[in-house]
Amino acid sequence: MPTPRNELNRPDKQPVAYSILDLAIVSQGRTIQQTLHDSLALAQAAESHNYTRYWLAEHHNSDNIGSSATSLLIGYVAENTATIRVGSGGIMLPNHSPLIVAEQFGTLAHLYPGRIDLGLGRAAGTDSQTAQAIRSDFMQAAHSFPREVGKIQEYFSPENKHAGVRAPVAEGTEVPLYILGSSTDSAHLAAKLGLPYAFASHFASTHLINALQIYREEFKHSQHLPQPYTIVGINAYVADTDEDAQKQFTSVIRMFVALLSGGAKEALQPPTEMTEELEGMWHHPAVQQMLKYSFVGSKQTVKQQLQAFLAETQANEIITASTMYAPEDRLKSARLFAEIMTEINGNGE
Repeated sequence: MPTPRNELNRPDKQPVAYSILDLAIVSQGRTIQQTLHDSLALAQAAESHNYTRYWLAEHHNSDNIGSSATSLLIGYVAENTATIRVGSGGIMLPNHSPLIVAEQFGTLAHLYPGRIDLGLGRAAGTDSQTAQAIRSDFMQAAHSFPREVGKIQEYFSPENKHAGVRAPVAEGTEVPLYILGSSTDSAHLAAKLGLPYAFASHFASTHLINALQIYREEFKHSQHLPQPYTIVGINAYVADTDEDAQKQFTSVIRMFVALLSGGAKEALQPPTEMTEELEGMWHHPAVQQMLKYSFVGSKQTVKQQLQAFLAETQANEIITASTMYAPEDRLKSARLFAEIMTEINGNGE
Protein backbone atom coordinates (compact mmCIF):
# COMPACT_ATOMS: atom_id res chain seq x y z
CA MET A 1 0.00 0.00 0.00
CA PRO A 2 1.46 3.41 -0.90
CA THR A 3 2.26 5.75 1.93
CA PRO A 4 -0.35 8.53 1.81
CA ARG A 5 1.13 11.83 0.72
CA ASN A 6 0.31 14.99 2.58
CA GLU A 7 -1.83 17.70 1.06
CA LEU A 8 -0.11 20.58 -0.68
CA ASN A 9 -0.99 23.13 1.97
CA ARG A 10 0.82 21.23 4.74
CA PRO A 11 4.17 22.53 5.98
CA ASP A 12 6.31 19.60 4.84
CA LYS A 13 5.09 19.84 1.22
CA GLN A 14 5.20 16.16 0.38
CA PRO A 15 5.44 15.50 -3.36
CA VAL A 16 2.44 14.63 -5.51
CA ALA A 17 2.77 11.24 -7.20
CA TYR A 18 2.07 10.96 -10.92
CA SER A 19 0.93 7.93 -12.90
CA ILE A 20 -0.54 6.82 -16.25
CA LEU A 21 -3.91 5.30 -17.16
CA ASP A 22 -3.91 3.51 -20.52
CA LEU A 23 -6.89 2.33 -22.60
CA ALA A 24 -4.69 1.05 -25.43
CA ILE A 25 -6.54 3.21 -27.96
CA VAL A 26 -6.00 1.97 -31.52
CA SER A 27 -4.95 4.68 -33.98
CA GLN A 28 -5.96 4.58 -37.63
CA GLY A 29 -3.46 2.54 -39.61
CA ARG A 30 -2.14 0.58 -36.60
CA THR A 31 -3.04 -2.93 -35.55
CA ILE A 32 -4.07 -4.09 -32.09
CA GLN A 33 -0.75 -5.90 -31.80
CA GLN A 34 1.16 -2.70 -32.56
CA THR A 35 -1.02 -0.81 -30.11
CA LEU A 36 -0.28 -3.25 -27.28
CA HIS A 37 3.44 -2.99 -28.03
CA ASP A 38 3.04 0.79 -27.93
CA SER A 39 1.47 0.47 -24.47
CA LEU A 40 4.49 -1.44 -23.24
CA ALA A 41 6.83 1.19 -24.68
CA LEU A 42 4.87 3.86 -22.81
CA ALA A 43 5.06 1.89 -19.57
CA GLN A 44 8.81 1.47 -19.97
CA ALA A 45 9.19 5.20 -20.61
CA ALA A 46 7.01 5.97 -17.58
CA GLU A 47 9.26 3.79 -15.43
CA SER A 48 12.35 5.67 -16.62
CA HIS A 49 10.65 9.00 -15.81
CA ASN A 50 9.72 8.01 -12.25
CA TYR A 51 5.98 7.56 -12.69
CA THR A 52 4.48 5.75 -9.70
CA ARG A 53 2.13 3.34 -11.48
CA TYR A 54 0.84 2.27 -14.86
CA TRP A 55 -2.80 1.22 -14.90
CA LEU A 56 -4.78 -0.42 -17.70
CA ALA A 57 -8.52 0.04 -18.10
CA GLU A 58 -11.14 -2.58 -18.97
CA HIS A 59 -13.38 -2.03 -22.00
CA HIS A 60 -15.29 -4.39 -24.28
CA ASN A 61 -16.84 -4.50 -27.76
CA SER A 62 -14.97 -1.52 -29.18
CA ASP A 63 -12.87 -1.52 -32.34
CA ASN A 64 -10.66 1.28 -31.05
CA ILE A 65 -9.82 0.02 -27.54
CA GLY A 66 -7.33 -2.78 -26.97
CA SER A 67 -7.55 -3.10 -23.17
CA SER A 68 -10.14 -5.87 -22.96
CA ALA A 69 -8.19 -8.64 -21.20
CA THR A 70 -6.85 -6.37 -18.48
CA SER A 71 -5.11 -8.91 -16.26
CA LEU A 72 -3.25 -10.37 -19.26
CA LEU A 73 -1.97 -6.93 -20.24
CA ILE A 74 -0.90 -6.23 -16.66
CA GLY A 75 1.21 -9.39 -16.76
CA TYR A 76 2.69 -8.38 -20.14
CA VAL A 77 3.68 -4.95 -18.85
CA ALA A 78 4.93 -6.18 -15.47
CA GLU A 79 7.07 -8.87 -17.13
CA ASN A 80 8.82 -6.27 -19.27
CA THR A 81 9.36 -3.59 -16.61
CA ALA A 82 11.23 -3.73 -13.32
CA THR A 83 10.10 -1.19 -10.74
CA ILE A 84 6.91 0.66 -11.74
CA ARG A 85 3.67 -0.51 -10.14
CA VAL A 86 1.26 -2.07 -12.66
CA GLY A 87 -2.45 -2.55 -12.16
CA SER A 88 -6.05 -2.13 -13.21
CA GLY A 89 -7.81 1.14 -13.63
CA GLY A 90 -9.89 -0.78 -13.27
CA ILE A 91 -11.29 -4.22 -13.20
CA MET A 92 -15.04 -3.73 -13.71
CA LEU A 93 -16.07 -6.05 -10.91
CA PRO A 94 -19.69 -6.73 -11.95
CA ASN A 95 -18.26 -8.38 -15.08
CA HIS A 96 -16.33 -10.93 -13.04
CA SER A 97 -16.43 -13.50 -10.28
CA PRO A 98 -14.57 -12.08 -7.25
CA LEU A 99 -12.96 -15.50 -6.77
CA ILE A 100 -11.47 -15.47 -10.28
CA VAL A 101 -10.26 -11.86 -9.87
CA ALA A 102 -8.54 -12.81 -6.61
CA GLU A 103 -6.90 -15.82 -8.26
CA GLN A 104 -5.67 -13.77 -11.21
CA PHE A 105 -4.24 -10.92 -9.15
CA GLY A 106 -2.88 -13.24 -6.49
CA THR A 107 -0.99 -15.03 -9.26
CA LEU A 108 0.31 -11.71 -10.60
CA ALA A 109 1.43 -10.75 -7.09
CA HIS A 110 3.51 -13.91 -6.79
CA LEU A 111 5.12 -13.31 -10.17
CA TYR A 112 5.74 -9.57 -9.62
CA PRO A 113 5.80 -9.08 -5.82
CA GLY A 114 5.17 -5.61 -4.48
CA ARG A 115 4.21 -4.18 -7.87
CA ILE A 116 0.58 -5.16 -8.55
CA ASP A 117 -2.45 -2.89 -7.89
CA LEU A 118 -6.11 -3.88 -8.07
CA GLY A 119 -8.40 -0.98 -8.89
CA LEU A 120 -12.09 -1.91 -8.81
CA GLY A 121 -15.04 -0.19 -10.51
CA ARG A 122 -18.73 -0.94 -10.76
CA ALA A 123 -19.46 0.15 -14.36
CA ALA A 124 -19.62 -2.28 -17.28
CA GLY A 125 -16.97 -0.71 -19.47
CA THR A 126 -19.24 -1.35 -22.43
CA ASP A 127 -22.84 -1.11 -23.68
CA SER A 128 -25.74 -2.83 -21.90
CA GLN A 129 -26.14 -5.59 -24.49
CA THR A 130 -22.47 -6.54 -24.21
CA ALA A 131 -22.65 -6.37 -20.42
CA GLN A 132 -25.43 -8.95 -20.52
CA ALA A 133 -23.31 -11.13 -22.81
CA ILE A 134 -20.42 -10.93 -20.36
CA ARG A 135 -22.56 -11.75 -17.34
CA SER A 136 -26.31 -12.37 -17.46
CA ASP A 137 -26.80 -11.13 -13.90
CA PHE A 138 -24.74 -7.97 -14.47
CA MET A 139 -27.28 -5.56 -12.95
CA GLN A 140 -27.58 -7.64 -9.80
CA ALA A 141 -23.80 -7.78 -9.51
CA ALA A 142 -23.54 -4.02 -10.02
CA HIS A 143 -26.00 -3.37 -7.18
CA SER A 144 -23.99 -5.80 -5.03
CA PHE A 145 -20.69 -4.01 -5.69
CA PRO A 146 -19.87 -3.31 -2.01
CA ARG A 147 -20.51 -6.94 -1.11
CA GLU A 148 -18.44 -8.14 -4.08
CA VAL A 149 -15.52 -5.94 -2.94
CA GLY A 150 -15.87 -7.53 0.49
CA LYS A 151 -15.57 -10.97 -1.08
CA ILE A 152 -12.31 -9.99 -2.76
CA GLN A 153 -10.97 -8.74 0.56
CA GLU A 154 -11.86 -12.09 2.13
CA TYR A 155 -10.10 -14.06 -0.60
CA PHE A 156 -6.91 -12.03 -0.11
CA SER A 157 -7.03 -12.38 3.69
CA PRO A 158 -4.74 -14.98 5.31
CA GLU A 159 -7.62 -15.81 7.66
CA ASN A 160 -9.64 -17.12 4.73
CA LYS A 161 -7.59 -20.33 4.72
CA HIS A 162 -10.22 -21.84 7.04
CA ALA A 163 -13.14 -20.95 4.73
CA GLY A 164 -14.99 -23.40 2.53
CA VAL A 165 -14.32 -21.35 -0.62
CA ARG A 166 -10.75 -20.11 -1.00
CA ALA A 167 -8.29 -18.56 -3.42
CA PRO A 168 -5.08 -19.95 -1.89
CA VAL A 169 -2.88 -18.24 -4.47
CA ALA A 170 -4.20 -14.86 -3.27
CA GLU A 171 -4.13 -15.34 0.50
CA GLY A 172 -1.64 -13.00 2.16
CA THR A 173 -0.28 -11.52 -1.06
CA GLU A 174 -1.14 -7.97 0.08
CA VAL A 175 -2.36 -6.69 -3.26
CA PRO A 176 -3.65 -3.16 -2.49
CA LEU A 177 -7.26 -2.44 -3.46
CA TYR A 178 -8.39 0.92 -4.87
CA ILE A 179 -12.01 2.01 -5.27
CA LEU A 180 -12.61 3.71 -8.62
CA GLY A 181 -15.56 5.94 -9.31
CA SER A 182 -17.14 8.81 -11.19
CA SER A 183 -19.91 9.70 -8.73
CA THR A 184 -20.38 10.28 -5.02
CA ASP A 185 -21.53 6.69 -4.39
CA SER A 186 -17.98 5.43 -4.79
CA ALA A 187 -16.70 8.14 -2.42
CA HIS A 188 -18.95 6.90 0.40
CA LEU A 189 -17.82 3.31 -0.16
CA ALA A 190 -14.08 4.06 -0.33
CA ALA A 191 -14.34 6.11 2.86
CA LYS A 192 -16.29 3.42 4.68
CA LEU A 193 -13.80 0.71 3.73
CA GLY A 194 -10.74 2.85 4.44
CA LEU A 195 -9.34 2.29 0.94
CA PRO A 196 -7.61 4.67 -1.52
CA TYR A 197 -9.99 6.45 -3.87
CA ALA A 198 -9.42 7.12 -7.58
CA PHE A 199 -11.84 9.47 -9.34
CA ALA A 200 -12.35 9.27 -13.13
CA SER A 201 -12.34 13.02 -13.69
CA HIS A 202 -10.52 12.53 -17.00
CA PHE A 203 -13.98 11.89 -18.48
CA ALA A 204 -16.46 12.68 -15.64
CA SER A 205 -15.86 16.09 -14.11
CA THR A 206 -19.23 16.97 -12.53
CA HIS A 207 -18.90 15.36 -9.10
CA LEU A 208 -15.13 15.52 -8.58
CA ILE A 209 -14.88 18.16 -5.85
CA ASN A 210 -17.96 16.95 -3.99
CA ALA A 211 -16.77 13.33 -4.11
CA LEU A 212 -13.33 14.23 -2.76
CA GLN A 213 -14.91 16.17 0.09
CA ILE A 214 -17.22 13.27 1.00
CA TYR A 215 -14.35 10.80 0.92
CA ARG A 216 -12.12 12.90 3.17
CA GLU A 217 -14.86 13.80 5.65
CA GLU A 218 -16.19 10.25 5.99
CA PHE A 219 -12.89 8.37 5.79
CA LYS A 220 -12.39 5.67 8.41
CA HIS A 221 -8.81 4.57 8.88
CA SER A 222 -8.21 0.88 8.35
CA GLN A 223 -5.42 -1.67 8.47
CA HIS A 224 -4.87 -0.81 4.82
CA LEU A 225 -4.67 2.97 5.09
CA PRO A 226 -4.26 5.34 8.07
CA GLN A 227 -5.51 8.46 6.29
CA PRO A 228 -7.28 9.37 3.02
CA TYR A 229 -5.44 8.88 -0.24
CA THR A 230 -6.83 10.37 -3.46
CA ILE A 231 -5.91 9.73 -7.09
CA VAL A 232 -7.43 12.14 -9.60
CA GLY A 233 -7.66 11.52 -13.34
CA ILE A 234 -6.82 14.15 -15.95
CA ASN A 235 -6.07 14.35 -19.67
CA ALA A 236 -2.56 15.65 -20.30
CA TYR A 237 -1.29 16.72 -23.73
CA VAL A 238 2.13 18.36 -23.52
CA ALA A 239 4.21 19.41 -26.53
CA ASP A 240 6.88 21.96 -27.41
CA THR A 241 4.28 24.64 -28.12
CA ASP A 242 0.63 25.27 -27.29
CA GLU A 243 -0.21 24.96 -30.99
CA ASP A 244 1.43 21.53 -31.29
CA ALA A 245 -0.42 20.23 -28.23
CA GLN A 246 -3.76 21.61 -29.42
CA LYS A 247 -3.24 19.95 -32.79
CA GLN A 248 -2.69 16.57 -31.11
CA PHE A 249 -5.79 17.14 -29.00
CA THR A 250 -8.01 17.48 -32.08
CA SER A 251 -8.01 13.68 -32.45
CA VAL A 252 -9.56 13.36 -28.99
CA ILE A 253 -12.13 16.08 -29.59
CA ARG A 254 -13.36 14.28 -32.67
CA MET A 255 -13.39 10.95 -30.82
CA PHE A 256 -15.56 12.29 -28.01
CA VAL A 257 -17.90 14.12 -30.38
CA ALA A 258 -18.41 10.84 -32.28
CA LEU A 259 -19.00 9.03 -28.99
CA LEU A 260 -21.63 11.51 -27.83
CA SER A 261 -23.36 11.53 -31.20
CA GLY A 262 -23.61 7.76 -31.33
CA GLY A 263 -21.14 7.43 -34.16
CA ALA A 264 -19.04 4.40 -34.99
CA LYS A 265 -16.31 3.41 -32.53
CA GLU A 266 -13.68 3.88 -35.20
CA ALA A 267 -9.92 4.03 -34.83
CA LEU A 268 -8.40 7.28 -33.54
CA GLN A 269 -8.11 9.74 -36.41
CA PRO A 270 -4.95 11.71 -37.29
CA PRO A 271 -4.72 15.21 -35.78
CA THR A 272 -5.50 18.33 -37.76
CA GLU A 273 -5.00 22.03 -37.17
CA MET A 274 -7.20 23.41 -34.39
CA THR A 275 -10.00 25.29 -36.15
CA GLU A 276 -12.76 27.49 -34.72
CA GLU A 277 -15.20 24.66 -35.39
CA LEU A 278 -13.11 22.13 -33.44
CA GLU A 279 -12.58 24.59 -30.60
CA GLY A 280 -16.33 25.12 -30.52
CA MET A 281 -16.81 21.34 -30.26
CA TRP A 282 -14.30 21.21 -27.40
CA HIS A 283 -16.27 23.81 -25.46
CA HIS A 284 -19.69 22.39 -26.21
CA PRO A 285 -21.31 21.72 -22.79
CA ALA A 286 -21.58 17.96 -23.32
CA VAL A 287 -17.98 17.59 -24.48
CA GLN A 288 -16.71 20.03 -21.87
CA GLN A 289 -18.36 18.00 -19.11
CA MET A 290 -16.22 15.05 -20.18
CA LEU A 291 -13.02 16.90 -21.10
CA LYS A 292 -13.05 19.74 -18.56
CA TYR A 293 -9.92 18.51 -16.84
CA SER A 294 -7.79 18.42 -19.96
CA PHE A 295 -4.46 20.21 -19.75
CA VAL A 296 -3.24 20.99 -23.25
CA GLY A 297 -0.21 23.04 -24.16
CA SER A 298 3.49 23.63 -23.66
CA LYS A 299 5.23 22.76 -20.41
CA GLN A 300 4.72 26.29 -19.09
CA THR A 301 1.01 26.35 -19.98
CA VAL A 302 0.25 22.92 -18.53
CA LYS A 303 2.29 23.58 -15.41
CA GLN A 304 0.23 26.68 -14.61
CA GLN A 305 -3.04 24.83 -15.21
CA LEU A 306 -1.92 21.86 -13.16
CA GLN A 307 -0.77 23.93 -10.19
CA ALA A 308 -4.22 25.53 -9.97
CA PHE A 309 -5.89 22.11 -10.27
CA LEU A 310 -3.73 20.61 -7.52
CA ALA A 311 -4.46 23.57 -5.25
CA GLU A 312 -8.18 23.04 -5.80
CA THR A 313 -8.26 19.25 -5.40
CA GLN A 314 -5.38 18.68 -2.96
CA ALA A 315 -4.89 15.34 -4.70
CA ASN A 316 -2.23 12.96 -3.42
CA GLU A 317 -1.68 11.62 -6.91
CA ILE A 318 -2.44 12.54 -10.52
CA ILE A 319 -3.12 9.85 -13.10
CA THR A 320 -3.02 10.93 -16.73
CA ALA A 321 -4.92 9.59 -19.71
CA SER A 322 -3.31 10.82 -22.92
CA THR A 323 -4.90 9.48 -26.09
CA MET A 324 -2.58 10.58 -28.87
CA TYR A 325 -2.53 9.43 -32.47
CA ALA A 326 1.24 9.03 -32.80
CA PRO A 327 3.12 6.85 -30.26
CA GLU A 328 6.15 9.15 -30.40
CA ASP A 329 4.01 12.16 -29.43
CA ARG A 330 2.61 10.27 -26.45
CA LEU A 331 6.09 9.28 -25.31
CA LYS A 332 7.24 12.89 -25.58
CA SER A 333 4.19 14.16 -23.71
CA ALA A 334 4.84 11.65 -20.91
CA ARG A 335 8.45 12.86 -20.61
CA LEU A 336 7.45 16.53 -20.55
CA PHE A 337 4.70 15.86 -18.00
CA ALA A 338 7.22 14.13 -15.74
CA GLU A 339 9.45 17.20 -16.01
CA ILE A 340 6.50 19.38 -14.98
CA MET A 341 5.79 17.22 -11.95
CA THR A 342 9.44 17.28 -10.95
CA GLU A 343 9.33 21.06 -11.02
CA ILE A 344 6.04 21.26 -9.12
CA ASN A 345 7.39 18.89 -6.49
CA GLY A 346 10.33 21.20 -5.96
CA ASN A 347 13.11 19.07 -7.38
CA GLY A 348 13.74 20.89 -10.63
CA GLU A 349 13.23 24.57 -9.98
